[in-house]
Amino acid sequence: MPGAGLTCALRRGAALAALLSALAASGALAQQPAIGVAVVSEAELFSGSAFGRALASRDEASRRALQSENQRLDAALEAEERDLTTRRSAMTPEAFRALATAFDIKVKGIRAAQDSKARDLSRSQDEARLTFLQAARPVLQDLMRETGASVLLDRDAVLMLRDNADLTAAAIARIDSVLGDGLAVPPAPPPQP
Repeated sequence: MPGAGLTCALRRGAALAALLSALAASGALAQQPAIGVAVVSEAELFSGSAFGRALASRDEASRRALQSENQRLDAALEAEERDLTTRRSAMTPEAFRALATAFDIKVKGIRAAQDSKARDLSRSQDEARLTFLQAARPVLQDLMRETGASVLLDRDAVLMLRDNADLTAAAIARIDSVLGDGLAVPPAPPPQP
């Protein structure tokens, strides 16, 4: 789906901006003397934590199920089309045209339904990341307080940094200890349009 990656990146960027905004509003940034900027890899937080892996696994299972359903539907439609083509010589042109039109409408309906399912799956994946980021927010706030960081950025947005400024490994360990696989974490509310 064209643009899905950009949409997802924009939502993650918005989620990170909301996180920083919430940190500033809560006063968490002002509680420690500013010692600088810390970074985490948002992608690694998700892929490296038990919670993120559980969400990714669920999404992958849904993606595989949809792919399998698409393959099954494609095979059934191809068989139906072959049958219709085989029966064509025994039909009047009007009868064939009516069956062909009905088949075309059926194919379009199935494709529209499957495209809708793919969009829903993409939206679900975005919501899973948002749920993860919202659940991780207090953990990251605590880590910032403990390290005295005044700003937390995504590592991908930083040109250069010292090794001690990257809190990704510590954040993953803390997220795992606090959130586990995330089964008890309620889903995030859907993003506002």
